[in-house]
Amino acid sequence: MANNGSKKPLVAERRYPQKAAETPKPKPKKRKKPVRKQKKTFLGRLMAPFVFLFRFVMKLIFRLTALAVLALAMAVGYFYMQLPPVEELVDGRTRGSVTLLDREGVVFSWRGDQFGGPIRATQVSPHLKNAVVATEDKRFYRHLGISPRGIASAMRINLREGRGALQGNGGSTITQQTAKLLCLGVPFDPKTWETEAAYEADCRRTTKTRKAKEAIYALAMEAKYTKDEILTVYLNRAYLGAGARGFEAASQLYFGVSSRESNVPQAAMMAGLLKAPSTYAPTNNLKRAQDRASVVINLMQDQGYISATEAAAAKAAPATLSAAAKAQAGGYFTDWVMDTVPAFLSGDTTEDVVIKSTFDSRLQKAAEDAMDYIFTNKVREGSEAQAAIVVMSADGAVRAVVGGRETKVSGAFNRATQAKRQTGSAFKPFVYAAAMDLGFQFDSIVDDAPVTLNIPGSGPWTPQNYDRKYRGPMTLTDALRASINTVAVKVSEEVGRDNVKAVAEAFGIDNKLADGPALALGASESTLLEMTGAYAGILNGGRAVVPYGLSELRLKNDANPILVQEGGMGDRVISPEAAAQLTYMMHRVVTDGTGRRAFIDGREAAAKTGTTQASRDAWFIGFTAQYVVGVWMGYDDNTPLTGVTGGGLPAEIWKETMVRVSEGLPAEPLPMIRPARPPSVEGFAQRPQPGQGQGQRQGRPRQNNNVEEVILDILGRLLGR
Repeated sequence: MANNGSKKPLVAERRYPQKAAETPKPKPKKRKKPVRKQKKTFLGRLMAPFVFLFRFVMKLIFRLTALAVLALAMAVGYFYMQLPPVEELVDGRTRGSVTLLDREGVVFSWRGDQFGGPIRATQVSPHLKNAVVATEDKRFYRHLGISPRGIASAMRINLREGRGALQGNGGSTITQQTAKLLCLGVPFDPKTWETEAAYEADCRRTTKTRKAKEAIYALAMEAKYTKDEILTVYLNRAYLGAGARGFEAASQLYFGVSSRESNVPQAAMMAGLLKAPSTYAPTNNLKRAQDRASVVINLMQDQGYISATEAAAAKAAPATLSAAAKAQAGGYFTDWVMDTVPAFLSGDTTEDVVIKSTFDSRLQKAAEDAMDYIFTNKVREGSEAQAAIVVMSADGAVRAVVGGRETKVSGAFNRATQAKRQTGSAFKPFVYAAAMDLGFQFDSIVDDAPVTLNIPGSGPWTPQNYDRKYRGPMTLTDALRASINTVAVKVSEEVGRDNVKAVAEAFGIDNKLADGPALALGASESTLLEMTGAYAGILNGGRAVVPYGLSELRLKNDANPILVQEGGMGDRVISPEAAAQLTYMMHRVVTDGTGRRAFIDGREAAAKTGTTQASRDAWFIGFTAQYVVGVWMGYDDNTPLTGVTGGGLPAEIWKETMVRVSEGLPAEPLPMIRPARPPSVEGFAQRPQPGQGQGQRQGRPRQNNNVEEVILDILGRLLGR
């Protein structure tokens, strides 16, 4: 039957009735306990602002600290990036050095900033490394570049001693000291600083700002380099007195050994120099340097670097100077040589220069000992008189220079090369040299009698002898032997002042010579070096010499020399015959003249004394066959000498010097004439013809043997002027 849709369709009933969906029951809400508002107490209300302020300050400090740490890190990072490889920091000198060798090639002096060559902290003697750390920074291998404990300790010491906290002890670590040696990375600029000394003084300034920058730079170094690399820079750049830059230079200069071989006493002495290099330099005061080294030895023992036995042994045998350092020879000589070399190769050099010189250490000591002997035994105590000595070979090679009584000096006023003093009768040999070259003979006769010359603008002038006496006719030999003034003036006027000047200038007297007749009596000025060089020209037979001290100059690592000097011989000034006669005449000065106190038994010598007006200057210059020695004595302020003439103390200094200089040398004869008998007025005379003396020095005038004619002619012409 069809379903017309009015009834529900027949569907089987479900076997099981459908359960109603279960709905989750809501969890009961926890009832919040009612918050009971606590009433603020009076104390709480009172502290609230302070608590708030404390929390604010702490947050501020934290943020500021974070910013400071960040800024510090950035600053350290900046310097870190600027630091070069450690090899570039080892030699930081702005100028080079000059090492001087003597005639045998042995080092005897240094100038400029000495640098012995780069050394590493791992290469130097362990004793040296330990001495430096023990003395300067015992916590060097434990800190990060700065030591708060060290700074606090230094401030405490400064305050206890009445100084400011940052004055005196600085508490700087080796790293900080190295930063200062590097000038915190600021290079030397000659446009900014006039001198290197000014640059270094600026680097050593101690201010709060600079100390802060120094600490930052030190931290950067600690980050960039190892401890041994930092110590390497320090060991190479530290100044240790006497021009020594670095411990290698100091070890070579003071002890003559490498820093690799330093023993405990030597290491302690060098480490002790770091406190005050000039004060504790052993070349200035060896005892003071040794006392300071004992302090360092104690520190090394206290810190366990050496045992008590080793410390006692080091104190019992303190370090001593090498022979070269002990001598400190040739300070005046070195200064003079440095002045003769172009500045860019000496004082202003940026290279390391080696100069081989004519210097003789033995002769230098001989001259110094001679001066010391005379001033100790013959000069009154407290006298401020000075003296100078020059020792020279006949070709002008200077062997020794003593520029004053204080011999262990450098940069001092050199009275041998810088002082221009009136020469007095020491000038007379040039008058007679001109005469000999124009035909006068050693036995020519001139009258020692009063003579008056009219000097334009000054009126009449009458020279007098030293003893105010006149001896009548005498030979030129006797006139020079007795240093007769009237005869010297007459001969000078006879041969012509221009000729005398020409001879003196040709022999090397490079100063303005007097124009008047007093020229013959040494009214002109000269230096001892020039005068000694001029006498060398007489010894070598009449040829001029130029005094020289440099034999060869080269750069330190270059085998080929830049400058070479092979000798100082120049042009001929007078004939060999004239020189031989003049040498004989000067020989008589020593044997029986004004220079008798310089006589040396068994050795021929020739010389001339010189004493200026009022005894302000006293000279003695002479020679043997091997050496020329010049001596000057006087006061720096021109105070007259008391009871001293050229034939007195200067002659004795000369003799003491020459005896020491000639030790071990054969007694060679002088290059001079040897007359059969001493010349006298009873002999025969030779002289130029009238009028020839005023001409130029050329040819030979004819001889005249009539003694009476000679005397009358010369007197007539001289007295008539």
